[in-house]
Amino acid sequence: MAKIKIGIIGTGYIGNVHARIFSRDERCEVAALYDIKPERAEKTAKSVGGKVCASREELFAVADAVLVCTPNKTHTEIAASAVAAGKHVFCEKPFSIGLPDAIKLLHIAEKSDKVFQVGHNRRYAPVYVKLKELLTADKAHSAHIKMNRGELKNPVWTGDPEVTGGFLYETTIHLFDMMRFQFGEIAELSAYGSQHEYPELDEFSIICKFKSGFHCTFASSSDASWIFPFERIEVFCHHRTILTEEMERLIDSKGFDADYETLSFQMTEKEERWGYVQEDAAFLDAILEGVAPPVTALDGFKSVELVEKVYEAIRTGEKIKFE
Repeated sequence: MAKIKIGIIGTGYIGNVHARIFSRDERCEVAALYDIKPERAEKTAKSVGGKVCASREELFAVADAVLVCTPNKTHTEIAASAVAAGKHVFCEKPFSIGLPDAIKLLHIAEKSDKVFQVGHNRRYAPVYVKLKELLTADKAHSAHIKMNRGELKNPVWTGDPEVTGGFLYETTIHLFDMMRFQFGEIAELSAYGSQHEYPELDEFSIICKFKSGFHCTFASSSDASWIFPFERIEVFCHHRTILTEEMERLIDSKGFDADYETLSFQMTEKEERWGYVQEDAAFLDAILEGVAPPVTALDGFKSVELVEKVYEAIRTGEKIKFE
């Protein structure tokens, strides 16, 4: 069987992560690379192979499947052009910036007969897969979630809302998607935000109520220092707390005493521990089997919608209800 030809647009950090993973999968080959800085694509080609292309159109002519690994603000236009070219698409998070573009891209993706997958890698991380498994067997009542950054200075563009769409798009959206994955659809939310270190809202406190009756608090700071764990979910069940510490560990405390069980994933290679290997394999599975990927365009849209609803709640000072 012919190998799937992978084309990667954007050969920065995350483009190279995916390039390395796909170069090791015998079902595909990294066939084409494109970056607005050709020297970056050339450097990637030296390690994983692939033709360095002078344009997107040249890459489309070579590739069966296209990875969009460019800055946030470019995702809608590039992903739409890849769909129009008849390609399978893997679009890194965020799916889009703003609801108008997100609606536009959702319609484009859903009309395509090709696979469209969004890069919410946390869903595949073993620590969150285990949390999902535990919560399937036990009823959760509420949770506290945090998703912090230590700074928005490295790389410099992470602090530029003209590139990222805003702090919530750059960092917090990871666990916005995780909330839906673990707890279902949100019914309403209230949110508060403030601006301190950067030229945008950079501190957030959110309260969410879910359609199931579940509720949670969510805190996100852009300048909290890199103290471990920078992301954490604490879930409260019947005389039980299950908490995660980044993608490193899960701690499960049950009963009326102070005993707890720790599951560690620290010995797993980072690309697998963070779910990148699994999401790339799922993309190829979906192409080869002709099925929808685990993280669809609709999932990507929902995470964008949640970001925009939080910004709306802060802007208006009102509780926001979902359809």
